[in-house]
Amino acid sequence: MKLILASNSPRRREILGELGYSFTAVPSAFRELSSGLTARETALAFARGKAEEVFSRYGDDVVLGADTVVELEGEILGKPKSEEDAVRMLRMLGGKWHSVFTGVAVLYPGGRGERVVETKVFFPVLSDEEIAAYCKSGSPFDKAGGYGIQDFGAAVRREGSYTNVVGLPAEETDELLKVALGGSK
Repeated sequence: MKLILASNSPRRREILGELGYSFTAVPSAFRELSSGLTARETALAFARGKAEEVFSRYGDDVVLGADTVVELEGEILGKPKSEEDAVRMLRMLGGKWHSVFTGVAVLYPGGRGERVVETKVFFPVLSDEEIAAYCKSGSPFDKAGGYGIQDFGAAVRREGSYTNVVGLPAEETDELLKVALGGSK
């Protein structure tokens, strides 16, 4: 069986490669629609949806789907839709703790495994100039919550998995894949 990552995310590809897995990346055609679910439920539902869509095409292989959402004070912050949206999110997050949830779904012939990992993150207060420069870099637009933890280094504090915030919780993903692949990489 081959391993297929149901994503084109460079960060997820990097983490999976660092874990030592050989895989093929196949973007999922799953459409993420607002669902009325909690952040935890949304992360898992979207991860499952991505994995199931790709598994419907590659059902003889192991398919890994993942989705990351940011929750602040009950509001789910997805990927910013515009520069104004990115500015709004970065201002909202500044000086506050929030939760980052990543759902991971692994489908394989005869089985499946799923997990949701939560990491608490404290985001620094950024000046208007810092926010404008960050938006100009383009970095906020493909990331839940409008930021990449790797872009802020020590300015961001966290409780829990770093790789979860990047987009794929390494330890939990490795555990699920070992089951699906019978311990081989």
